[in-house]
Amino acid sequence: MNSKYLDLLAQKYNSEEKVATEIINLEAILNLPKGTEHFVSDLHGEYQAFQHVLRNGSGNVKVKIKDLFKEELSEQEINEFATLVYYPEEKIQLIKNQFGNEKELAEWYKAVIERMMKLISYASSKYTRSKLRKALPKQFVFIVEELLYKTDEFTNKKDYYPKIIQQLISLDQADKLIIGLAYTTQRLVVDHLHVVGDIYDRGPEPDKIMETLIKYHSVDIQWGNHDVLWIGAFAGSKVCLANIIRICARYNNLDIIEDVYGINLRPLLNLAEKYYDDNPAFRPKRHSGEPLSEQEEQQITKIHQAISIIQFKLESPIIKRRPCFDMSDRLLLEKIDYTTNEVTIHGATYPLQNTCFGTINPEQPDQLLEEEKQVIEKLLFSVQHSEKLARHMNFLMKKGSLYLKYNGNLLIHGCIPLDEKGNMESMTIEEKTYAGRDLLDIFEHYLRHAFSHPEETDDLATDMVWYLWTGEYSSLFGKREMTTFERYFIQDKATHKERKNPYYHLREDEDICRKILSEFDLSPDQGHIINGHTPVKEINGENPVKANGKMIVIDGGFSKAYQSTTGIAGYTLLYNSYGMQLVAHKHFNSKEDVLCNGTDVLSVKRLVDEELERKTVGETNVGEELQQEIEVLNSLREYRYMN
Repeated sequence: MNSKYLDLLAQKYNSEEKVATEIINLEAILNLPKGTEHFVSDLHGEYQAFQHVLRNGSGNVKVKIKDLFKEELSEQEINEFATLVYYPEEKIQLIKNQFGNEKELAEWYKAVIERMMKLISYASSKYTRSKLRKALPKQFVFIVEELLYKTDEFTNKKDYYPKIIQQLISLDQADKLIIGLAYTTQRLVVDHLHVVGDIYDRGPEPDKIMETLIKYHSVDIQWGNHDVLWIGAFAGSKVCLANIIRICARYNNLDIIEDVYGINLRPLLNLAEKYYDDNPAFRPKRHSGEPLSEQEEQQITKIHQAISIIQFKLESPIIKRRPCFDMSDRLLLEKIDYTTNEVTIHGATYPLQNTCFGTINPEQPDQLLEEEKQVIEKLLFSVQHSEKLARHMNFLMKKGSLYLKYNGNLLIHGCIPLDEKGNMESMTIEEKTYAGRDLLDIFEHYLRHAFSHPEETDDLATDMVWYLWTGEYSSLFGKREMTTFERYFIQDKATHKERKNPYYHLREDEDICRKILSEFDLSPDQGHIINGHTPVKEINGENPVKANGKMIVIDGGFSKAYQSTTGIAGYTLLYNSYGMQLVAHKHFNSKEDVLCNGTDVLSVKRLVDEELERKTVGETNVGEELQQEIEVLNSLREYRYMN
């Protein structure tokens, strides 16, 4: 090993005893049970529901509470205590209002602090003291450690421990301690969080989800198609930008663009007011919240039309300059007969309805008006100079990837493009052909290049980001074509159907899943594919566990837009040292409902896979990293202290 590197390392470990101590520590950690992994997917801006799932650890918090207190607490008391751990600030205020005097409140504080200490001790039992210390509320570390590790076999401290709690109460610190311990518990029950794609679009608060993830103690992200759309817009793709504004208009979420990220939509509104009128196909979808005024609905409807037409115009030049995308049949503006108001798609001609083609030149249908050019340029400038969006997109890039191999499992949002026989579909890019893992790797290469060079707006890398959103062989889209145009303008619903890649029915086949795992150098016997992107229609009897347990689909419909067709409100997955459990969630009403009624949104847990032997840290990705550290420390010991 490089002697200069070892000399630098010796500055930290400047004695043989320090090296030996660290080796002993790391070797011991390898034998601890693996931490709990928590998998969520397709959050789609539903911050409140996501927060609840995060706070309860998909039911893990309540499981710990029941294990500890089932003999001494009633079901109602367990629910009350669990709610206190989920939402400590709000629950403390509700409880304090119930007490008539200070003495009763003091007794409640004592009982709750004691329970919290027991819960922390139980939840941290597979962690080192060092790891627990990092999770404790910083201002109370000394006090909490004294109470956690108290011992009084010689009765020398019989007044010491009660005095600590008494002083906490009398100095008005009990609330802060309980709040800190609640958040420590939430952190301890989940060691690592995986977000398997689609944080953005449809729901109203993706920015709050991003802020939560940025602060989370350990997380990774597998990009979804909607996430890549936002990354693409920030990387300089005008067509990706048009798409995110169109989707926000469609779901009445333009305040995300304007109020949250500070992007000025006034130029777009002025353009929309000039050229567009009311149009039923472009009215925003309604969701719970303050109702729109007629004027607001009209403005959004017009913006929706204006940005949609700009989007369709921007798509054409990309399709023409990238023959490798094989998307010439999507040059729909050129397939319209503007005199008869009909369009020909795949050899069939359809009448058009709800059209808004006032800015289209039939001779050059993809030509932007000068006003449209100016609007999209101004929007792109605003996007690329939004400080908050820059922070969120940089975090997505830092923590994200198209796929992840983690603890023997393959995490992927969309699909591995396959043909009907189960072979990996190939795509030729710049005279080189890619398939399977290589195809995903080259997609990610282009995406990272586009993000690193936002000044290059019409290069192959930036165009490839848009292809990831809508292309046939994109691992994120996974369909033959995106029928946005047809849904707006053609009544025949047969044209709206988007034919899925064969992957989506072949993933029911265990042999196919084993083949995919092998493609990514994972064990087909031990590994699983953990997939998002397509909501599981449990209401129709669809099973999220497929291919004899090799495939686990965890998009069950966090997004309210999907819940009428899925019948549930999302799946999450837990993977601890004993195996995997899939958790189905009911519709999340509100935090207030949980606080007042103690209701939870968990439905059922299904055992996916049971470990014959309890899995240790040494058998995980973290264990591999620790093993490498041990090897380096042994090299340092031999180099510096054994000669």
